Amino acid sequence: MTEKDKISEKELPKHIAIIMDGNGRWAKRKGKSRVFGHTNGVKAIRDVVEGAAEMGIKYLTLYAFSTENWNRPKNEINALMTLLISTINSETKTLNNNNVRLLSIGNLEGLPKSVHDKLKEVIGATAINTGLTLVLALNYSSKWEIVNAVRKIVTLKNEINPDEIDDDFFEKYLNTKDIPNPDLLIRTSGEYRLSNFLLWQIAYSELYFTDILWPDFRKNNLAEAIRDYQSRERRFGRISEQIKK
Repeated sequence: MTEKDKISEKELPKHIAIIMDGNGRWAKRKGKSRVFGHTNGVKAIRDVVEGAAEMGIKYLTLYAFSTENWNRPKNEINALMTLLISTINSETKTLNNNNVRLLSIGNLEGLPKSVHDKLKEVIGATAINTGLTLVLALNYSSKWEIVNAVRKIVTLKNEINPDEIDDDFFEKYLNTKDIPNPDLLIRTSGEYRLSNFLLWQIAYSELYFTDILWPDFRKNNLAEAIRDYQSRERRFGRISEQIKK
């Protein structure tokens, strides 16, 4: 029996978010460059996206490039952007064949024009798909997203009453306004931090950390994380007795 077979289809997380960490360390252990690690990380993405679609997950968000990643060496950034374009381009047919819709969140205008244009092209090409929604977080940080939302609200000036601003109102100005909040957040590589990722949205997400480096992460590891998620009780501020009623 595989890990997938042990999963309860009735208690699947609707939305899984993943901080894909460990490409550089994986490559270093093999005496290779960090770019080699990123290239092999794409294999993990393919397998995990396929696994999520097979298991019936509705939304999968992958933290692909943060605003802080611009601080990395220029040659690594250039290689990442080139890899991003080639991957998006080569995977378009596969996404359509598997009924996967592509979306993206982040400061997309801050990406190189070639990346932004290709991203928009593939988002358009997969827009009618109704299976898994794959969300790429690119040039993204949660602090940027929240500040950006505040800027949008401030421009409304006298059009709103401050008393109207509540959680639901604020969420309409986030990048994820049309995406449900994650039920499960996974981080690979053994690090225990959130790295400025979906801080508003994961207020009540279940967190799962694994020592596996991202290039080695596969659909069976995703299934293990889902099984762990299904063993937990989500109370959202209530007590167990209320949940069981």
